[in-house]
Amino acid sequence: MALLTVDIEQAGYKPQDAVISQVAFKLERSCLTGMIGANGAGKSTTIKAILQELPFVEGNVIKKEGTTYSYIPERPIFYDELTLWEHFEFVAAVEQLGEEHLTYAKSLLKKFRLAERVHEFPATFSKGMQQKGMIALAMFTNPDLLIIDEPFMGLDPGSTKLLLDMLEEEKEKGTGILMCTHILDTAQRVCDSFVVIEQGTVKACGKLTEVLTKCGAEDGSLYSCITVADDGNE
Repeated sequence: MALLTVDIEQAGYKPQDAVISQVAFKLERSCLTGMIGANGAGKSTTIKAILQELPFVEGNVIKKEGTTYSYIPERPIFYDELTLWEHFEFVAAVEQLGEEHLTYAKSLLKKFRLAERVHEFPATFSKGMQQKGMIALAMFTNPDLLIIDEPFMGLDPGSTKLLLDMLEEEKEKGTGILMCTHILDTAQRVCDSFVVIEQGTVKACGKLTEVLTKCGAEDGSLYSCITVADDGNE
């Protein structure tokens, strides 16, 4: 059984006003799936539906029994009154995680060059540092499923490479990853499958060749998928 099965007939913020419809795809273990589409296409709404944060959803979002997940939002979110390390301790307490998880958290913070700032408040960090802190918070729990919204925003090239390496490591552990991104050249290089969202519905999904064919992208570029999907919608 897939880690995540999405079969949404329609969903939005109130009945009779659906933002997305006919959104169906699956996420398997050890698979990095890129969700792509123009601004306003419905990607973030789809993520909210998966996370059960929408008041109106018709259809099913099924996680395999026992599946744990972490979510990395587009904009980092922290508690003002907690230091970075206190965030890790708080999550560990809520999720009843052992000392080995906190040890792993320390290694992640060292990789992201945040080890010297762990006892400071994230509000004092740059956006890139906050993003790295959110990524470490999501990963230290060792989730079965990672849902990531625009993870490269604010990251320098070194941190971007580190994140990509870590995502590959997560895949090797069996983690399923759903990544929403506008960095299509990177997505085309690293993702195993794709979901193309256009005007609130799935235009194409599957392996790269399947998606390119469905979108009519003759030049073999994901950018052409988005161009084709947006043509005439201005």
